[in-house]
Amino acid sequence: MTPLNRSDAPGMVIGIARHGRLLYRRAVGMASLEMGVANTPTTRMRIASTSKHFTAMAVLLLAEDGLLGVDDAVHKHLPEMPQLSANGPTLRHLLTHTSGWRGHDELWAIAHGLTFTRPGPGLPSMARQSELNFEPGTQMVYSNGGYFLLAKIVERVSGQSFNDFLKARLFGPLGMPDTASVVSDLDVVPGLAGQYLPAPGGGWQRGVYPCELDGGGSLVSTVDDMLRWQAHMRSSEKIVGTARSWALLSEPTTLSSGSKVTYGFGLARHPYRGVEIVHHAGAVLGAQSQMLSVPAHGLDIIVMVNGAPVAPSPLALKVVELLLGDALEPHETRPLASAFPTLIGQRYHAPSTGSLIGFADVGGKLGMSWQAGAPKPMHQGEGKLWLGLQDLPVNDLVLDASDIDPQRAPDTLVLHEGGQPRRFERMSETVPDIATLAEQLCGHYTSADLDATAQMALVDGRLLLTVQGRHGQHACALTPVSADVMTLTSTDPVLSQMGNSLLNVERKAGRVVGLRLDTLRTRNIHLVRQEPRA
Repeated sequence: MTPLNRSDAPGMVIGIARHGRLLYRRAVGMASLEMGVANTPTTRMRIASTSKHFTAMAVLLLAEDGLLGVDDAVHKHLPEMPQLSANGPTLRHLLTHTSGWRGHDELWAIAHGLTFTRPGPGLPSMARQSELNFEPGTQMVYSNGGYFLLAKIVERVSGQSFNDFLKARLFGPLGMPDTASVVSDLDVVPGLAGQYLPAPGGGWQRGVYPCELDGGGSLVSTVDDMLRWQAHMRSSEKIVGTARSWALLSEPTTLSSGSKVTYGFGLARHPYRGVEIVHHAGAVLGAQSQMLSVPAHGLDIIVMVNGAPVAPSPLALKVVELLLGDALEPHETRPLASAFPTLIGQRYHAPSTGSLIGFADVGGKLGMSWQAGAPKPMHQGEGKLWLGLQDLPVNDLVLDASDIDPQRAPDTLVLHEGGQPRRFERMSETVPDIATLAEQLCGHYTSADLDATAQMALVDGRLLLTVQGRHGQHACALTPVSADVMTLTSTDPVLSQMGNSLLNVERKAGRVVGLRLDTLRTRNIHLVRQEPRA
């Protein structure tokens, strides 16, 4: 903590308790750089996606009241939403990120970048979608939009605002006076730390989330409130809700394939070095958080950051290791890159879905990238290689190690995504030149699902795809992987740090007729090419 205790930079707060007894409670860095106000242990901060299990608990309380069922179809409570599948989506699907519904925040960023909007466009943008990411229940892809819909359902069913319901049914009874749902970063909240990002030219800039946060990441809280919440969550005596409802928050989800995901209704539960941890992290622009409990040892940890250069999740695990060292098993051994030399540098593409994987040496370990993202060190065991939920907020991605020839890169790989086998084909290392691609791709496109237009153009030797929404635009530079597969990198310096996107080209009789855009959490956005007018 000491290097972060600065008077010229934002900071963080941390709280640690054991069996309800406070062990450590400290704040470092500044809450307001403009006013020279330091963080204190009572400073309120955004907990971002750690908010999700609070939203889930609100839904479960309404279920206990008999006012809704978790297996209700979404359109039963939000009739303006289209029914895009005979299988739902249901509230359970929203709670477990298995609905397939594209999130309002990702849709906004694709079309508008970080252009700010006041609350309002979120629900119409999700109602506008003509298809889902996938069939409900078949896969898990993290979606802020699903929890945004849940917050709207809480309001419709209860007749109260989301914040008023949480205060009346959760925060009040549990003695959490400093916790609230704050829907927009423009709202002025007493005692709330500013959110800061490194500015491109040095110094700091404010972090302002561009759209609505309700349900998925809207809560602000303090160390004391969060530790009180965690203690109640572990306790066998419940002040609000039934023990069954609280257990559902972290009960694993079973996909239609039979594959299990270590995520329940807003919380993840899985082993770490031989002990079971329950947790959820969060991040918005300028704020991060991690709430982690080790139930068997009564250990609760909350970390909230308002811009300090620290990752809350590894820090919380470091606390676990410091306090429970003797009770922990040795660290997991990751597969070495040297054991799979033929994979390093290879990329594989799934014709059926348009997905892309690649392999790289990550600090001597075998790393796999998904959808053009940064490679993550893989896990190995029982003849399998995989990335799990704690590596990427999607289904487990599993390979059979016996399919990999150490002498020659395989031409095809079968990757199990959420238990579903997908055939991937090795891509040629020969990449077409930009000028040739420009002749084929440049032109105008439209997307009904984004309510936006797009233009592909060759600018200063780079292919740029610029999407123009009703309120702003977002430009990305293309890097070809093949004639029909491209990666996209945002020209916005903040968005570019959040990972790449993927573009698949659609052709008819050899001519480009459309594009399919994928991000980590949004699949298959269709951009239809517009024919030039005569």
